[in-house]
Amino acid sequence: MNLELVTAQMAHNAKRIASLIQGVPVERGRWRPTPDSWSMLETINHLYDEERKDFRVRLDITLHHPGQPWPPIDPAGWVTEYEYNQRDLAQSLSGFLDEREESLKWLRGLTDPNWEAVYEAPFGSITAGVMFASWAAHDLLHMRQLLELHWAYTGLLVDPYSVEYAGSW
Repeated sequence: MNLELVTAQMAHNAKRIASLIQGVPVERGRWRPTPDSWSMLETINHLYDEERKDFRVRLDITLHHPGQPWPPIDPAGWVTEYEYNQRDLAQSLSGFLDEREESLKWLRGLTDPNWEAVYEAPFGSITAGVMFASWAAHDLLHMRQLLELHWAYTGLLVDPYSVEYAGSW
């Protein structure tokens, strides 16, 4: 795996995520298409907490502190526990971008990481390489989620007209 290329992709991903959030009004940022789905605000705060409490921390432990336990995480629970949907969208985005910069600095400081280093997680063995690849891919899942939220909200804005002529996913 090419650390430099994947790290550069993660830097670009942060800019893409920012472009999907910047300028979104408060009510749109908090809007959920269904009670069980996440809003844009919840999504960006999830990315923020995953950046600082999950991927970077757990990858560091896997690479540099074998045998040390990973800290517990509860991404789904954090949404309500930390009241993501009550936060300020611009501040949440800024927090994510700041944490991503910290992650990028940390990643650029790695020298010859052992991507085959293994962590024995409760769900099974995971290598540092899988952890890093998943971190980069995680961005893409949530960029898609943000786009889907924009798509669904656009349908509300143009009601009673349809967006079907645009095509489908």
